[in-house]
Amino acid sequence: MTTDLTQATAAELSGLYASKQASPVEAMSAVLARAERINPRLNALTLIDAEPSLEAARISESRWRAGAPLSPLDGVPVSIKELVRTAGWPLTMGSRLTDKSLAVEDAPAVARLREAGAIVFAQSASPEYGYKGVTDSPLHGITRNPWSLERTPGGSSGGAGAAVAAGLGPLAIGTDGGGSVRIPASMCGLVGLKATLGRVPAWPASMHGDLANTGPMTRTALDCALMMNAIARPDARDPFALPPEGVSYAGALGRPLAGRKVAFILHPGDHALDEQVAASVGVAARRFESLGCVVEEAKPPFDNAEAGMIWAVHWMSSIQRLLQLYPEERHREFDPGLLEQARIGASFTVQDLVNAQARRREIAHRWNLFFTRYDFLVGPTLAVLPWGVGRNTPDGPDGKRNLNWACTAVFNLTRHPAVSVPCGLSGDGLPIGLQIVAGHYKDAEVLAAAAAFQEAAPFAFPVLPA
Repeated sequence: MTTDLTQATAAELSGLYASKQASPVEAMSAVLARAERINPRLNALTLIDAEPSLEAARISESRWRAGAPLSPLDGVPVSIKELVRTAGWPLTMGSRLTDKSLAVEDAPAVARLREAGAIVFAQSASPEYGYKGVTDSPLHGITRNPWSLERTPGGSSGGAGAAVAAGLGPLAIGTDGGGSVRIPASMCGLVGLKATLGRVPAWPASMHGDLANTGPMTRTALDCALMMNAIARPDARDPFALPPEGVSYAGALGRPLAGRKVAFILHPGDHALDEQVAASVGVAARRFESLGCVVEEAKPPFDNAEAGMIWAVHWMSSIQRLLQLYPEERHREFDPGLLEQARIGASFTVQDLVNAQARRREIAHRWNLFFTRYDFLVGPTLAVLPWGVGRNTPDGPDGKRNLNWACTAVFNLTRHPAVSVPCGLSGDGLPIGLQIVAGHYKDAEVLAAAAAFQEAAPFAFPVLPA
């Protein structure tokens, strides 16, 4: 167990608190001190609520001393993506156009974490309205990857990913409408879960409707499971909220995988797959054989390129609503890429959207049948390694803009649970993520597979920034 409290996982902090080897005040103070030193280089956190956080730590410490913690997360620091409502904090959405009024009520995940005793101490950066897979915005500027400060941490939950990787709190809440939890998890060496839609209630509703999910980002599957124990509870404010699963996610991590059938899809579509990603993911897939699984190479049941176009119609049709929410004379204040997507979305016809919705149902149908034959799917989270900051996309092999680099959005369309778990490093020390997917409602099983993989292939986390 690490002696540096900023590098401890939530589970480790909980153990230290229980044994009185450390206290919530010591941990919170260490994280705040590290954030003061490191965050100016990363730009991961946009707001740090220091004094209320220390007061919450003191109250938590009294509970631990009395032997009555609220949960294993009591006294553990957690950051919240700026798209997720947090009482008393400004509603920024990463945008210069919002009025920055203060939220008067917590989103469900934030409320549940507070009830579990976690210390909600900071707001993390997002691109404007979470519209892209890297993290920079006209409001806050560029967020950097602690593994390499010249690289992107991904997005749109890039501030959350950079914070956890850099030891600025072991837990973070992100959002995922097309991979926005899993992309930065892959680029920052973390575990990031997009659960079955409705498993983690959300409010207010995202403009992206049932593409959008709220999810945990951590260094380990165990920490992810501890967060799910807190946040995966129904909330009447979310019309998609699922009934309780009736399981301890942390308790389910020891489930054996022997005999499970695993589909391995290295090439989910026409992605130009980086050779180092392919090598690491290939080794990771075969690791499941050592866990007693039957691993079989497979093909996706639906054309990935078409799925990407269907997702884009849904996504940009939603974004165009921003053109109505703000007066036209202010549209030039949007991030240029966001404005471009909104205008494309406004050009779609009703028939375009109806056709996309019909094809979306077909995609989900085919993947549902796929998961009657396989317990899990494993493959790359991303086809590429983190690229340089200040660019929305990487270059393809032809030197042109590569728009087809993530393997995540299809499972936002189908609503299946998907987790990214680190599976190795590139030659220049950049993280590579393995995506594990399962059938609907098998959120605990996806986390159990991630935990088993982490145990079989431990990922050593250095002190970052590098």
